[in-house]
Amino acid sequence: MNALIYTSLILNIVVLVPIIVLMIVKAKVVDHAWGVFTPARGILMSIYFSILVASLALLFVPVPAFVVALLMVQVVYKITTPFTVGITNPIVISNLAISALHIVTVITVFAEVGNQFVPVG
Repeated sequence: MNALIYTSLILNIVVLVPIIVLMIVKAKVVDHAWGVFTPARGILMSIYFSILVASLALLFVPVPAFVVALLMVQVVYKITTPFTVGITNPIVISNLAISALHIVTVITVFAEVGNQFVPVG
């Protein structure tokens, strides 16, 4: 379980650091992949930055429930993007590949500690 948690978190970091840096420096490749800068792309960068910060924090304190919450949000948005953007976009394709790993991680965490996740209330 821990190996998969670390793999998912490190993958998030490895993917997001260059993307965020390229977005900050306004690289042309970002315009090609995500479109020209708009407030919506700025919001996307903020979301990516939030995922990066959470991944970094969880790398040092890998609380399974928090990791599952982070990965599930990513899986949902990554799996729904083909319906909102289309399947031919290379970012959508890479998102689907990343979500496959995150799904395996979530399933593994639930298999090992799922009965410890108790709903509040």
